[in-house]
Parts: sequence; structure tokens; C-alpha cells
Amino acid sequence: MGKCEQCIVRQFNSLKHLSKDELIRISACKTSKIIKKGEPLFEEGDHINGVFCIKDGVCKISKMSENGKNQIVSLVQRGDLIGERSLISDEVSNLNAVAIDDMEVCFIPKEEIIKDLEKNPNFTMDVLKTMAGSLKKADNIIVDMAQKSVKQRLAETLLSLEDKFGTNELGAINIHLSREDIANIIGTATESAIRLLSGLKKSGSITFLKKDIKIVDKNELVKISNGF
Repeated sequence: MGKCEQCIVRQFNSLKHLSKDELIRISACKTSKIIKKGEPLFEEGDHINGVFCIKDGVCKISKMSENGKNQIVSLVQRGDLIGERSLISDEVSNLNAVAIDDMEVCFIPKEEIIKDLEKNPNFTMDVLKTMAGSLKKADNIIVDMAQKSVKQRLAETLLSLEDKFGTNELGAINIHLSREDIANIIGTATESAIRLLSGLKKSGSITFLKKDIKIVDKNELVKISNGF
């Protein structure tokens, strides 16, 4: 099991504000696990009671609606923390987290993180800033769903994915999402997402490299996302 004080991943999240002694204490109580592609990290209704630190891999955070439709609200990657809300609330999770590819994660129990929240103000402020950022993103999703067309949301999503995950050696967006996943991000049926993607390919805005998507004309996608 790796030691937190020697782990480079913590530099990407709030754990970077912990002292060496605090990290050594957390290392002694954390647990590490491998989550295979398609397996849940946690499910709606679970008591998380701690935070997960993503050491490797990507997972999708989603919410199932009453009519059975799955809405992906965020994609979490290497270096991110999940479960911060469990630190200040005893409520069960209202979200699902499922691995998009094989993941390595570390779990830190709530009682250990609480000690650092109480004693380390820099750590506490960074956790709060992260949670505030998540709330801001959630607000933007609500507004986009209400005011933007599906095509606009698709263009915006493709730009956001390339910005967040970068590109591979072939220039394609460096994350493997199914067409259903893309549909669940933009809030539409899979068939509609496939039709819109085909339209963007036909217009020369994107191209397909097998199942991956490569942005060809970023300026055009920006125009579409802005409603032009």
C-alpha cells in the first residue's frame, strides 16, 4: 500500500494541505482497492462515511431519475476526491459512481478526515472551495438543460471533455465514452446523440477514430455551443 506523504496524486486535491504527520496518520487508516470497469464505487442509498481519492482511472457520477433515466452529472479522474459531502452530512448518497475504466482508489474514513477539518484551516477551506465549485457546476447544468438545445449541449460537452482529459496520440479526446454515456451527459436519448454526432461529423466539426471522437473544427463547436 502506498504512503500518502509520498503519493503525487494528493497534489491535485485538498490533501496537499495536510502536514506530513497528518498524512502519515491517514496512511495508517486508509484502505486501497481496485474497481474494475463497469463496477460501482458506490451506489445511491449507500452510506459513504468517508472520502475516496482517485489514484488512477475515471468514473462517472450519475443520478437516476424517477422515470429510470440516468443523468451523468460529472466525470471524476485521477487526483480527484469523491464523497466530501459525507463529511458534513449523515445522509445517504443520492448519486451513483461507476468506473468507466479500471480504477485504483484509496478510501479514507470520515472520522480521520474530520480530525483534519477541525485542526487544519487550509485543508478545510480547500475542501469547501471544492464543494462550492461542484455546486456551481450543478447550477450551470440546470441552466444549460433549461435554456440550451441538445446540439448546443453536445458541442459544449465535447469541448469540455477535450479540455479536461486532453487528447491521445491520434488527437482524439482521451476518454472512452459510449454513445449512451454521451447521451446521459447531455440529457437526451442515445439515438438522438448518435444522430447529432453524425451530423457534426458530416459538417466537418468532428471525426471518428473507431469509437473515439476527434475535434476537427473547435471554432465551429464553440459557435454551436453559443447558439450561433
